[in-house]
Amino acid sequence: MILSSPLWRLISYGRSYQTEALWAVLCSVLNKIFDLAPPALIGAAIDVVVQGQESWLARWGIRAVAAQFVVLCVLSVLIWVGESLFQYAQGVLWRNLSQNLEHRLRLHAYEHTQQLPLAYFEDRSVGQLMAVLNDDINQLERFLDHGANDLLQTATTVLVISTAFFLMAPQVAWLAMLPMPFILMGSVWFQGYLAPRYREVREKAGAINSRLAINLSGILTIKSFTTEAHEADRLREESQAYQVSNQKAIRLSAAFVPLIRMVILMGFIATLGFGGWEASQGRLAAGTYSVMVFLTQRLLWPLTTLGQTLDQYQRAMASTQRVMDLLDTPTLTAQGGIPLDPKTVRGELRLEQVTFAYHNRSPVLHELSLYIPAGHTIGIVGATGSGKSTVIKLLLRLYEIQSGRITLDGEDIRTLNVWDLRRSMGLVSQDVFLFNGTIRDNIAYGSFGASLEEIIRAAEIAEADEFIRRLPQGYDTVIGERGQKLSGGQQQRLAIARAVLKNPRILILDEATSAVDNETEAAIQRSLAKITQDRTTIIIAHRLSTVRHADCIYVLDQGHLVEWGQHEPLLDRRGLYHGLWQVQTGQAA
Repeated sequence: MILSSPLWRLISYGRSYQTEALWAVLCSVLNKIFDLAPPALIGAAIDVVVQGQESWLARWGIRAVAAQFVVLCVLSVLIWVGESLFQYAQGVLWRNLSQNLEHRLRLHAYEHTQQLPLAYFEDRSVGQLMAVLNDDINQLERFLDHGANDLLQTATTVLVISTAFFLMAPQVAWLAMLPMPFILMGSVWFQGYLAPRYREVREKAGAINSRLAINLSGILTIKSFTTEAHEADRLREESQAYQVSNQKAIRLSAAFVPLIRMVILMGFIATLGFGGWEASQGRLAAGTYSVMVFLTQRLLWPLTTLGQTLDQYQRAMASTQRVMDLLDTPTLTAQGGIPLDPKTVRGELRLEQVTFAYHNRSPVLHELSLYIPAGHTIGIVGATGSGKSTVIKLLLRLYEIQSGRITLDGEDIRTLNVWDLRRSMGLVSQDVFLFNGTIRDNIAYGSFGASLEEIIRAAEIAEADEFIRRLPQGYDTVIGERGQKLSGGQQQRLAIARAVLKNPRILILDEATSAVDNETEAAIQRSLAKITQDRTTIIIAHRLSTVRHADCIYVLDQGHLVEWGQHEPLLDRRGLYHGLWQVQTGQAA
């Protein structure tokens, strides 16, 4: 149970920073020890005033009262300087430790997230993942910046003062220590009671992030349907749920300090009253009594901030749990160990009796068998939901098949290194994604060492060079997030240019001409003759004009292969392909 707790897992994760952590802990402890020393100096000064040459310092050979005060002044300077130095050191060390751990954890979590199967992202919102990768890790940083040091210094205070009390006046010490068990038990109880409430708070925060991410990415739809008020209401509901969860946790954590104050009062009164009586009866030195009164406050009053520190701790542990849950999510189960040189790939693909179903859904493909010869252009067509795009996802191993197998050049793709497999393929998806940067950067994405001449050549093949040169800064034009400054057709042509520049042995066009006009489609069709030379090309299309010149066209219907062949023979069969062609050409009755 302890080994699986968020705190223990965080400590285990940060073992590489063990040296930095130990130095930070040491500086925090020394800072608090120096901080606790001034009351002892005050007690020593009172002892000198009362006892004179019989004081505690006199027993060390410093008999003159003036010399004793000089020693106390020198000690004061050393203690204040030491406290300041260790204050600075612990502040720097804890902040650097939190920054380093935060940096490593965020990168590790992000790199792990990139390796998760596609199904994971389809079951979760971007906002929820953003909350984990950003907000939760930042919450951890806030605790390490201050909360960890506060806990250490509180523990040091209790240990040092308790030891000092029992050494100086054991008859009074037990009264001063009387509230401690109640404070500690109350703190542990509060910690356990707060934990589920802060987990709920983090979940609500993730829901808000999710709502904001969805709405901002869909702002065009919101504006076009004039649903701004509706979306504001939905966000208000999410925000109110977060507010209510937070208020419950706040009410509980806020009650901690007033309750602890009442418990602390007992210890302070006991020290003040009983200790004073002992001093008045000569059983306790005046200097010792003064130190104990001062230190009782230094011991007990800092415990009133324990609630705030525990509050930070619980928030941090709730966030840590969410980050660790993400890291515990299994990645692709079998990544394949056989390396693959993309330059040596011939591009022969086979699907043999492949059956596949998305999670908790009926099969999308039923014992599907396809043969794609190396260097040929293959078209895959069919009505919406027939399984065309699913075939592409399986070829890229974005999903795992339930039965059958898929081979590349005779090798089962599950045995191949998955990154080598994907490097041998170039995908132009119907859902084009462009980054907020220049056109040049977007075309060269994945081919980062490409020269400007190579980028321009790829753009020319994709029929994109002409419109690019008409833009204000040409290839250096910034296109905005997701390419929002470009039309759909322009975005798709940039995606084609990106795939052409990658120069893969297998080129996959998934509805690559769906967002272009007829003129642009005709231009792209002309360039396909150049693009498809000496490479295997798979074209997924609704618009049958895109695949009419393919070497072979496979026709899918509800996950089954129903027809295959070239364009003209398929029309002559007057089957499903013929029906689709007539609908698209306006010949259907």
